[in-house]
Amino acid sequence: MRITRRHFGAGLAALGLSACGGGLTAPGQTGADSGGLPADLRPVPNAAYDAWVANFRGRAASSGISQSTLSAAFRGTGYLPGCVKRDRNQTEFKRSLEDYLAIAASDERISKGRAAFARHNGTLRTLESRYGVQAEIICAIWGLESFFGERRGDVPVISATSTLAFDGRRGAFFEKQLIAALKILQNGDITPSRMTGSWAGAMGHTQFIPTSYQAFAVDFTGDGRRDIWSEDPTDALASTAAYLEKNGWSRGVRWGGEDPSGTLQPQPGGPRFAVTRNFGVIKRYNNSDAYAIGVGHLADRIGGAGPLRASFPPDANGLTKDDRIALQQRLTARGFDTGGADGVIGPNSIEAIRAYQSSRGLPPTGTPSPELLRSLG
Repeated sequence: MRITRRHFGAGLAALGLSACGGGLTAPGQTGADSGGLPADLRPVPNAAYDAWVANFRGRAASSGISQSTLSAAFRGTGYLPGCVKRDRNQTEFKRSLEDYLAIAASDERISKGRAAFARHNGTLRTLESRYGVQAEIICAIWGLESFFGERRGDVPVISATSTLAFDGRRGAFFEKQLIAALKILQNGDITPSRMTGSWAGAMGHTQFIPTSYQAFAVDFTGDGRRDIWSEDPTDALASTAAYLEKNGWSRGVRWGGEDPSGTLQPQPGGPRFAVTRNFGVIKRYNNSDAYAIGVGHLADRIGGAGPLRASFPPDANGLTKDDRIALQQRLTARGFDTGGADGVIGPNSIEAIRAYQSSRGLPPTGTPSPELLRSLG
């Protein structure tokens, strides 16, 4: 049986916004350097949750979890309403491949990726030799999952997984993650206070959920702990390489690449890609063509390659990427801050458009258009 990492929750995953280990962290996402959790990701009193935890302790004990582990793990934890809200309201908004790659392989991410690759070159090359996975691919996954360790998530994993197990929408799945997390604590790999991650329990530099950690994490440093949370990313990077190797990575084979005769064209009118079986292995990490292309393209850029050669067609609103960048720049110049000009129309740009439309007495639709661009001069 093949085991998948099962991404769910934080960041921009696949072609849409799904949150947590999932695929693509973006500026502004709460993480290890956030300076504090949002109010709804802090424990609040909930008698029903407390009763559920009391009943769960018996099930945990029958799974081999000691009372001392349970006591330590649940000390200071509690119900996190924000986890339930995020789980129930994952947006169905879809990004185009062009937008996805604009974030996945942004100038900032490429620059940080090349710097991180240079800092950890020895480790990455050693992992490439040991597991057969291209060093740039390992680094690119690190970049998409946690922005090279800057956004690992700071939500207590026991609180997050127990809250979602109690909630019940995916109760059996999250109870399994909770049991796995407790076994990780019992094994001594991490302490409860340091076991943090996304709102859905994905952990560390490369966002492993607890069951995947159990199956694939490795102690590459040899200190007796599989520490994917440490400032030193070695164990996390090695665990990712081990994951890919065990899921069928072919040594010496590229992921694929842009090719006019390629058969994969995720966005009509956009670039075509020829892919290899290793493309499918990357999708074992996150089952999305966009994610796998994002990893592969970011890896290529980290390695020194240039941008994609083919262009993308205008979007559904009739705007090219250059048009969207110009729109953002003109809005910001007029005092309607879009939070940057990358050509990706996200929440900040939509709010800026609405504010501008309202100032002109227009319906505040938040929709970009050629007419809107022209009105900005």
